[in-house]
Amino acid sequence: MEKVIEKIGETVTQATASITKDEKAKQLLSNTVEDAKKGNIITTDFGTPITNTTQSLKVGETGPVLMEDFHLREKITHFDHERIPERVVHARGAGAHGFFQPYESLAQYTSAQFLCDPSKKTPVFVRFSTVVGSRGSADTVRDVRGFATKFYTEQGNFDIVGNNIPVFFIQDAIRFPDLIHAAKPEPHNEIPQAQTAHDNFWDFISLTPESTHMIMWTLSDRAIPRSYRMMQGFGVNTFVFVNAEGARTFVKFHWIPLLGVHSLVWDESQKLCGIDPDFHRRDLWEAIESGHYPEWQLGVQLVTEKEAEKFDFDVLDPTKIIPEEMVPMKLIGKMVLNRNPDNFFAETEQVAFHAGHLVPGIEASNDPLLQGRLFSYVDTQITRLGGPNFEEIPINLPVCPVTNFQRDGFHRMTVNKGTVNYFPNRLGCPAVASIKHGYTFSPVHTEGPKVPGKGPKFEEVYKQARMFFTSLSNWEKDHLIRAACFELGRCDDVGVRERMIATLNKVDFDMACQIAKAIGVPPPTEPKTVKITSMSPAVSQAYYQSKDSIQSRRVAFLVGPGFNWAQFNAISSFLAASGAVSIVIGPFKGEVTGDSGSTTAQFAYFTCKSVMFDAVVIVGGTDSIKTLSLSGDAKAFVMEAFKHGKAIIAVEEGTHFIQTLSLPKLMDTRKGSQLVTSQGVVTLPKFTGTSMKMKEEADQQPSLAKAMFDAIAAHRHFDRDDLSVPVS
Repeated sequence: MEKVIEKIGETVTQATASITKDEKAKQLLSNTVEDAKKGNIITTDFGTPITNTTQSLKVGETGPVLMEDFHLREKITHFDHERIPERVVHARGAGAHGFFQPYESLAQYTSAQFLCDPSKKTPVFVRFSTVVGSRGSADTVRDVRGFATKFYTEQGNFDIVGNNIPVFFIQDAIRFPDLIHAAKPEPHNEIPQAQTAHDNFWDFISLTPESTHMIMWTLSDRAIPRSYRMMQGFGVNTFVFVNAEGARTFVKFHWIPLLGVHSLVWDESQKLCGIDPDFHRRDLWEAIESGHYPEWQLGVQLVTEKEAEKFDFDVLDPTKIIPEEMVPMKLIGKMVLNRNPDNFFAETEQVAFHAGHLVPGIEASNDPLLQGRLFSYVDTQITRLGGPNFEEIPINLPVCPVTNFQRDGFHRMTVNKGTVNYFPNRLGCPAVASIKHGYTFSPVHTEGPKVPGKGPKFEEVYKQARMFFTSLSNWEKDHLIRAACFELGRCDDVGVRERMIATLNKVDFDMACQIAKAIGVPPPTEPKTVKITSMSPAVSQAYYQSKDSIQSRRVAFLVGPGFNWAQFNAISSFLAASGAVSIVIGPFKGEVTGDSGSTTAQFAYFTCKSVMFDAVVIVGGTDSIKTLSLSGDAKAFVMEAFKHGKAIIAVEEGTHFIQTLSLPKLMDTRKGSQLVTSQGVVTLPKFTGTSMKMKEEADQQPSLAKAMFDAIAAHRHFDRDDLSVPVS
């Protein structure tokens, strides 16, 4: 016991030196040493004292994880069984069916058949999710999003169980229970729900330097996507492609949405939690039902083992990316989601993903986070879905024949016939597959002592965090800083806030100073930032923002009685032809009569908010504008849309309505019949168009059609001088 206590003291002393020199932090960590001296130390469930609960047992520092690490298995097994029947993480989600088709054969790299035949369409089921919240939480909270894809291939099911962020909080799976416990509501009062803005989470992060890179991503707009259809997906872990000759290549998986990568703004996402907590789920469902099928390209980064050795980071470290500037993306195929589930529970809730669902030609690497996932996922599904036969649930059932000697257990559906249930048997049936056609593990030499540890390249944890922050656009940096101020501002423990400022100072001095001032702790006196030699523009959302499409964008038309029906018809027809979705908002739900026609309002001014839409249009009509001008809800709608950087289009009398709102520093729109575009606000005092004319003019300069299209396609206009316009 004395040796154990001495070892714990050494570990804590090292951690104190590596995290911060702050005296309060040292005092906090020294309490652990005192507890150890009193016998208050971490043990297994059966009482064995534990000297290391942050690194799993491996063959050498970078070798595979050993199953004999009973502490790893016990810790993860207990965690996997903590919630019944809801998923412990990723509880709230939405799913859809579709297909994947490769662009070309990848036989050069892998023998996986579904990647080697460009004519083959492989069925898929995708589940998107939030991580921290329970099933009853909201869609638009700040959180990592799950992006899990099940391929039903002819060689068995293959799963990419990923997220919308390419890195993770921890390097080793043994720390996963601690991470999620810290992120979940605090245990004494189950508060807060679906938020990490509390002491426990940031206490863990401030004491876990390897989380710094991931924290930069989760504080960015990546954690509040506009929709599931407009977010990237990443496999996170490093896998291995193996070709028919046995040649191995490390591979990273990336999903890239054809609609571009777009996000909400923080104020918008908070309001949506109350207005429409199902915003993302509804968006996905309605897009597929209306025929706006979401599409992603599958990209891979391919690195040989010899090439990987030359990097100054370890490709097996899940807290690191391989910058695209270093290893370019190879686009290998496209996925289309074209069918909603028939039953949410039977499909979306019962789908069971597993990082170990591999097919010939794809293997797991020695990534220590992935190694733990290979064990954890099966264990979790057995508990959540009632037993070992979860693969027989229809949504999980492979499309290829399943033949083995697995028998009985809860919810067994297969009726096995015959007299034998073992191998080998006297009938010689079934037989094992040949090496050419079956799954084989490629031979990899590994040796080393059995040690809980990590490779030397895992030690550096700040360079990529700094690379990420410095590579962001100015508006992304501003949003990240605001997010950090909110999150850390909700922490009561001053020691947690101070340690986080010390960590952030290693990423960026100016950022750390701004956040420190906002959360009430002393700012750093000098930079402690690490040096980096390059940036990575590809980590910025701006790099992947598509601005050549407005497909499925939701455009709100604010109208009142007497609205100009010809203008409404021309603009809405053009938007429909361009793939956008028009929604009418009137004084009341139901029919609204215009000057020469009528339309149906799906919402009333007081039953919806601008956060539900991507853009707003105000057409002319003297009586209509009078109605809007007398409505505080209508005026607040437009002002809030401006605050959130959305496109605003106004014609004729609608232009005068915009002028009365005194939006900050817009260009003068009172210039006769001249078209004016200012910071995403498009105004045309004199409208003479028709739907046919607008379609013809769409590619001309200048025209209302083109200006409107460009403003909506830009998604958000963060060049506005003042986005803090008050909203009544």
